[in-house]
Amino acid sequence: MDKPTRRNLLKAGGALGALGALSAATPAYAWTWSPKGSVAGTGVGADPRWVWDAEADPLVASLLDRGDVPMVNQLLRNWTKNGQPLPTGLPADLRAFMERARQLPAWTDHGKLATSFRFTEKRGLYLGVLYGMASGMMSTVIPREARAVYYSQGGADMKDRITKTAKLGYDIMTRNAFDPDGEMIVTCVKTRLVHAAVRHLLPQSPHWPPVADEEIPISQADMMVTWHSLGTTVMQKMVDWRVPIPSSESTAFLHSWQVTAHMLGIRDEYIPASWAQANSQAEQVLTPILAPTPEGIKLADILLNLGASVDGAILSKPILGAFTRYVLGDQIAGWLKIPREPVWDSLLRLSWRPFIAIREGLLNLPLAPETYWLFDEFLRKATLLFLSEAKPIRIEIPETNRPS
Repeated sequence: MDKPTRRNLLKAGGALGALGALSAATPAYAWTWSPKGSVAGTGVGADPRWVWDAEADPLVASLLDRGDVPMVNQLLRNWTKNGQPLPTGLPADLRAFMERARQLPAWTDHGKLATSFRFTEKRGLYLGVLYGMASGMMSTVIPREARAVYYSQGGADMKDRITKTAKLGYDIMTRNAFDPDGEMIVTCVKTRLVHAAVRHLLPQSPHWPPVADEEIPISQADMMVTWHSLGTTVMQKMVDWRVPIPSSESTAFLHSWQVTAHMLGIRDEYIPASWAQANSQAEQVLTPILAPTPEGIKLADILLNLGASVDGAILSKPILGAFTRYVLGDQIAGWLKIPREPVWDSLLRLSWRPFIAIREGLLNLPLAPETYWLFDEFLRKATLLFLSEAKPIRIEIPETNRPS
């Protein structure tokens, strides 16, 4: 497989043009993170920018070429629970893959997963805010992710795309996320199939290749960047907000995201074994690549306008914009052309940390965690209901890129 820069070099023409294209398309750093810091503790150390999903990619490409995707999507619509048997009628090669892909890794610690839920039970409100305002909005300044989303089928209906992403965030926060009656494994396996389809389809788009700096999207590096924008960023923000988190709960929360990474098809040698290792890897693969793109700016505006159907964006957009500025900072807010909101900016700056302190104090009252969990769960379900427009949330294999 040619590296993604080859096309750019050929298009540039001449030694100077090639040098310019190479410097623009190739990051200034080399992959140096050691697999010794991973959950596997070992590995070949291959640069994840040139690694994809060797098992899922050719399978899904074959499903698309054979015309089997509509039938597969129809069959999988009612496959929703982790312990539920796969539907009859699936192609044999897909069935064999999915049976393997739905198995939890041998290093899964169910005790830690239970502790992770206890953490979620107490801090669900912060998690909801951060998954939306930190992780969700950060995705728009991750150039490769923003372009892949914008030009793939999901970019044509961002509310639907966000709903499916929100489902993953919701599922990981449930008590039974990875249990037989939960849905997180199903969500991960279906998402893995979607990623494989995008890798096959997006290079065929007339719009994506001219702006992309890679020939195949969603590499293992790209997936780890997204992983860090979720779990790592969320933990960093809570530490910054001085949320008191017992070490056992911090470790357990990390474990839930480690298992999720594995189930999404990320190799164990790239999954950090500790928060120290996660922060170290994020400093190399996430922080240096954040930048604005035309596609990301458009996606951010769509996200900020999600509440328009409720209030015409009169109140919701300024609040969402202010939260984005507060959580991600002035530079990213500026990149996304988010205007300053004097009232809401000041209110968040002055009141958010005191609010956390008060809430943490109340969490020490008898039965308080359960009470807060019920309120937070109501908000999460209401959000999913709004995003899905009260329709079933279906993660399905795309057959085309963005049509427009």
